Amino acid sequence: MGIFIACVLLIILICLIAIWVASTYNRFQIFTIRINEAETNIDSVLRKRFDLLNKSIEIIKENSEVEDDVLSIIEKLKSKKLSNFELDRKLYDALKEFNKYKERFPQLKSNDAFVKIDVEITESEAEIVAFRKYYNDIITDYNKIVKSFPTNLVALVFHFKSKLYFDGKDMSDEDIRDFKL
Repeated sequence: MGIFIACVLLIILICLIAIWVASTYNRFQIFTIRINEAETNIDSVLRKRFDLLNKSIEIIKENSEVEDDVLSIIEKLKSKKLSNFELDRKLYDALKEFNKYKERFPQLKSNDAFVKIDVEITESEAEIVAFRKYYNDIITDYNKIVKSFPTNLVALVFHFKSKLYFDGKDMSDEDIRDFKL
């Protein structure tokens, strides 16, 4: 009778552990889906920003005395496949260049197409800030369960790794290079 009770208790314990592992695994999957959703949102805003900057090139050339490459960063990005982190950094540099043209050539501000692009770029900045915050909030929660006991055991078994925040830092920054994936 004692062996029977011990076996039943062992089976119950194994079932409880299996249920907990499955539940924890599902939490990781939910976070993965939310992270992918946030990345998709960021990607769409970055692509929109890229398209707007690309459209502005001809307008800047037509309305200024610039002979050389305008927004050369954008031209170089057309053929590259970049992560959202890298694309965000490159587009930020292109935005700085865009703003320099805007300040250097006041006649651009009287061009309706340019003004429309400028307004849309400004709106996209608000969107990207909101999506970065959403992404980073999800990453914070995800990294907490990757690092904390006992969920870190499930993370270890199923190879879930900590993820980097979307903070606009250069990947060569020391604190990011030292971050272990």
